[in-house]
Amino acid sequence: HPLFERISIFHALNHKAVARFHAKCISKRYEDLNLIVVHLGGGITVGAHLKGRVIDVNQGLDGEGPFSPERSGTLPVGALAKLCFSGNYSYQEVKQMITGKGGFVAYFGTNDAQEVENLMNQGDPTASLVFEAMAYQVAKEIGAMSTVLKGKVDGILLTGGLANNKWFIDQIIDRVVHIGPISIYPGEDEMKALAVNGQMVLDGEIEVKEY
Repeated sequence: HPLFERISIFHALNHKAVARFHAKCISKRYEDLNLIVVHLGGGITVGAHLKGRVIDVNQGLDGEGPFSPERSGTLPVGALAKLCFSGNYSYQEVKQMITGKGGFVAYFGTNDAQEVENLMNQGDPTASLVFEAMAYQVAKEIGAMSTVLKGKVDGILLTGGLANNKWFIDQIIDRVVHIGPISIYPGEDEMKALAVNGQMVLDGEIEVKEY
């Protein structure tokens, strides 16, 4: 519908930093690679990087793509519209359901993946179902981005805090290993990414862009 414009909001700093770091690790140029970068944190974004440019990515801030520890991701539009006009919730309450109080927080009252994994290990069937569902949705988004790159994928890079969770990562790998080689870069350091980009500008490797 023309009233709904798709916008691009994602973990750009970490996506780019990890992609450039990976390229350096394999003695390649970022601008020569087709990569799928997956940021796994409080929000989750999956981006298709074509020869140094992000050409598609889910809008992970407020309602697109996989759900995450704090965000609801893509929701059934009909059910969402019905809830919005039910008279039971304010705009702010619905907004919080989507961002901040969605995902793990909605189900378990925490955004801590380790706490959810502990529940799963204690035999909680809801914890197992929800955690596996999140991995499933991430894998599905990776598959979608592989079609954006027309199947020419030089690497799938998994990064962010959740990349430290081996069980979760194994669930994703099991579903996407056929798409391309997988590399794991746990954690994130966006201040370091800013510094690295600043140095690249000073060295004439990249140009400053104004948005």
